Amino acid sequence: MNCIGLHAHIGSQIFELQPHHDLGAVMVQWLSKAAQYGLPVKELNIGGGLGIRYTESDDPPSIEEWVRVVVESVKVACEAQQVPLPKLLCEPGRSLIGPACVTAYSVGSQKIVPEIRTYLTVDGGMSDNPRPITYQSLYRVVAANRMSAPITETVTIAGKHCESGDILIKDASLPITHPGDILVVMATGAYNYSMSSNYNRIPRPSAVLVREGEANIILQRETYQDLIRQDRLPERLKQS
Repeated sequence: MNCIGLHAHIGSQIFELQPHHDLGAVMVQWLSKAAQYGLPVKELNIGGGLGIRYTESDDPPSIEEWVRVVVESVKVACEAQQVPLPKLLCEPGRSLIGPACVTAYSVGSQKIVPEIRTYLTVDGGMSDNPRPITYQSLYRVVAANRMSAPITETVTIAGKHCESGDILIKDASLPITHPGDILVVMATGAYNYSMSSNYNRIPRPSAVLVREGEANIILQRETYQDLIRQDRLPERLKQS
């Protein structure tokens, strides 16, 4: 085997540029050490980790700023270590696909617990977005068909899975909504579908690609037949 490159991953949803700057210098140190052992390392992959804006308070740097910091760090470190510039790879991942997608839900019923909380139910939940229940991820939501309406309500958006933890967003700020309204959760492109499941035998939703007024289905909505197509009866039960 030939060692052609080194790879690192320092974390995810990082808003500060300094860790990425530090990573470049560390990677070049390993590049220099590899050369001492006769390993022909010519590529550095600095991974990803650049954060995106899930909520209004998130303020990530741009991809351009991130790239500039990494490139300058590697260049300076290579000059200091007197090693040739490597082929530089990165994994922008979430920072590209995350903001490119949204998830739309239909509003169902409302449950008011006086002086405690108002629950708003939707036709999805932890099966299409397990991140809030597994590690308390935060998202922004809007009422897509009431974008001009004043924000007057604070509600907790609950899923349909009969689990106490099936909460998509706690204390969301919304206008008055009614059954059938469309709630849209922002920045769901990176993980929702890849982490989705058929929990409680719930079929996955469809995915639609929209560009310049044209919409195309790129993932068909699952049906009940899709859910049971792998099910099999033992032969003796079939015969009876």
